[in-house]
Amino acid sequence: MPKLSSWINAARLRTLPLSVSGVLVGTGLANFYGKGDYVVFVLALLTAIGFQITSNFANDYGDGVKGTDNEERIGPKRALQSGLISRKVLKRGIIFSIFINIILVIAVVYFSFGIENIEFILLFLALGGLSIWAAIKYTVGSSAYGYRGLGDVFVFLFFGLLAVLGSMFLYTRSLHEMAILPAISIGFLSTGVLNLNNLRDHDSDKNVGKNTLVVKMGYAKGVKYHTALIAIGLLSILSFIILNYKCYIQLIPLLIFIPVLLHLRRVYKAKSPSLLDPELKKLAISTFLLSLLFYISNNIFCNFEL
Repeated sequence: MPKLSSWINAARLRTLPLSVSGVLVGTGLANFYGKGDYVVFVLALLTAIGFQITSNFANDYGDGVKGTDNEERIGPKRALQSGLISRKVLKRGIIFSIFINIILVIAVVYFSFGIENIEFILLFLALGGLSIWAAIKYTVGSSAYGYRGLGDVFVFLFFGLLAVLGSMFLYTRSLHEMAILPAISIGFLSTGVLNLNNLRDHDSDKNVGKNTLVVKMGYAKGVKYHTALIAIGLLSILSFIILNYKCYIQLIPLLIFIPVLLHLRRVYKAKSPSLLDPELKKLAISTFLLSLLFYISNNIFCNFEL
């Protein structure tokens, strides 16, 4: 039986803050528009974390089985690759995590919509099922979309649009046009984290046939693409703040522009893909802090001031 530390390794704790960024921004938007529920908030956070852990288990399994995680890989050693967890046991872990996710999805839908709004319940149960499917199919199976350069699209959709707008809808039962801007921001910044991962692994991915978008376009263009992702992400959140300005505290999230722009400078100056590994954590944490500050500044303090 694997040790708890082995499962913690497979869960990849450093990825979890990024996974809740969309929920934080979506909840912040809901409260900005006058809605909120702490029970739904907690359940939504747990659901997002559950999806991410399932994705991490499946990613460890899929890349391990395909041989993508090998000695050429620059990042941290994976559980299956290093022998901490066997293939059979890791598969059981994936199934168990899916079971937990289903319970969490049912709980968050129930506390958000009750039992009378059947159309919303069915919609979010379907979205929950789709999220579980996307978490697994990133690397698992012969048709894994992460091996065909589609990972970026799915991250943008699920970490950005679905996470932010879906979380907001849990409280408001409606969508607002302006909300698309923060959703785009989190989507592009999250995609930037994936792209940075793919830049770091460019050589090893290319050698084993994992055709990420970076492998398809080449390392140099991948760096330019990274700049575009970050720029659009920052401009989107800036646009929302300017267009919906009510009090100066709303400007606090803009402080995160400093470390993110410094991050871009380091990416451009990196002489080797191995130097990009520390930047992964920095960008993920910066995105999380941007989301947290957005949540705080557009809820507690601005509402108090007004």
